[in-house]
Amino acid sequence: MDEKLKQAYLYDFYGELLNEHQRRIYEDFLFNDLSLGEIASEEEISRQGVADMVKRCGKKLEGYEAKLHLVEKFLSVKADVEQIHSLAEQFKETRDEHVIEEIENLSNDILNIV
Repeated sequence: MDEKLKQAYLYDFYGELLNEHQRRIYEDFLFNDLSLGEIASEEEISRQGVADMVKRCGKKLEGYEAKLHLVEKFLSVKADVEQIHSLAEQFKETRDEHVIEEIENLSNDILNIV
């Protein structure tokens, strides 16, 4: 997975656990594509301070994921749902009953994850 996408997922799931100052800096860097210098000027802190804050926030978010695995579970369920969608399309074309069994297995897997 692309590193920026991974960080976006981590932020979506755990960003509220950062304080307001951390969120603002992390959002400016990750989503608003501001440079470290631009953020530093806006926040009236050093460029190095911004870089350290971004790095700390990233590690903090990764730490939450290491403990809770919410992004991992989300991506697993998303992949299963995409497969179910594909199998449903396949069933429309073939009317193969084995496809229904695969859909049932995948949906059971999802229900057991959640």
